[in-house]
Amino acid sequence: MKLLKITMNSNLGKYLIIIGACIILAGIIIYFFHDKLQWIGKLPGDIRIEKENFRFYFPLTTMLLASLLVSLLIRLLKHF
Repeated sequence: MKLLKITMNSNLGKYLIIIGACIILAGIIIYFFHDKLQWIGKLPGDIRIEKENFRFYFPLTTMLLASLLVSLLIRLLKHF
């Protein structure tokens, strides 16, 4: 049985720090501005079906917007 060998380099550490900073930043934004972020998930194009005993919610536009923002952030980070 071979053990999985994980090699760590400086890039992995840098990426972990960046991911941690992004999570902390998102937490701060949500904590202080939660009342102003009510529109997230209620954009035009988000699919919502509510019936008597059934709810279906698919935030299509919200996911597209989040994907665009994350893609721009990653592209910006790779540039520097």
